[in-house]
Amino acid sequence: MTTTVAIHPDTKLGAVALTVSSLDRSVAFYQNVLGFSLHDRAGVTAKLGAGGGDLLVLAEQPGARQVPRTTGLYHFAPLLPSRRELAHVLKRIADTQTSVQGLVDHWVSEAIYLSDPDGNGIEIDRDRPRAEWPPFESVSRRGNGPLDVDGILGELDGVDEPWSGLHPETVVGHMHLHVADVGQSRAFYEGVLGFEPTMNLGDTASFVAAGGYHHHIAFNTWAGVGAPPPPPDAVGLRHFVICLPNESELADVLDRVREAGLELGERDDGVYIQDPSRNGIVLKAA
Repeated sequence: MTTTVAIHPDTKLGAVALTVSSLDRSVAFYQNVLGFSLHDRAGVTAKLGAGGGDLLVLAEQPGARQVPRTTGLYHFAPLLPSRRELAHVLKRIADTQTSVQGLVDHWVSEAIYLSDPDGNGIEIDRDRPRAEWPPFESVSRRGNGPLDVDGILGELDGVDEPWSGLHPETVVGHMHLHVADVGQSRAFYEGVLGFEPTMNLGDTASFVAAGGYHHHIAFNTWAGVGAPPPPPDAVGLRHFVICLPNESELADVLDRVREAGLELGERDDGVYIQDPSRNGIVLKAA
């Protein structure tokens, strides 16, 4: 597929909104294990981040449950500004005896995989400098390597000050989604929104980005081709935010969304749309 439109290269991701079954339990996990700061809590909603803008919005739905083999969240990825910051998080995970699902070298980044108490997937990342990135096509051919745990923890040698939580430059680096159909998803994320393709894993997963990044959004059919959306009582993704650099760039994207015949919902925090697999997205200007 050839991308005929291009989203602005300065496009970034904003906050991720998740449904959880217990706000107390989830807030404690994100604060005590991963070092998020609680920005605000009111009723059934909590907003967390690293001291700047919100990175995570949790909405409590008592009795919400994990529903496998549906579309939705595969993982969201907080991106740390340095290897030392990744070391702090890795040490904290070890100190709290929190289970991890993977410790992976992606060659463009280093990553820790784990889940929150409701099974929402998380990938804690740090990027290598862009000058060190291999060609993206070689990354997908090469596969993943093991994380250099000793080397990362060695970043803390001689560091005496206690860790105070996520670095304020932490951002949401990327989203990885379960979708029903990769081709339909590429047509939407590339052909409508205008992200550029960067990597593919056969016909089961694709990666897209703005501005030459390795990926801002990935999507796969590992939950099954034709997977249905989750039911209303499921934990997981409510929506994620895509931030355009200004109102003009946002208007251009919204024009393409309208031309594609997709529904838009005006909200206080932006414009709500859904991808072909009914994953929620809020488009806004920075």
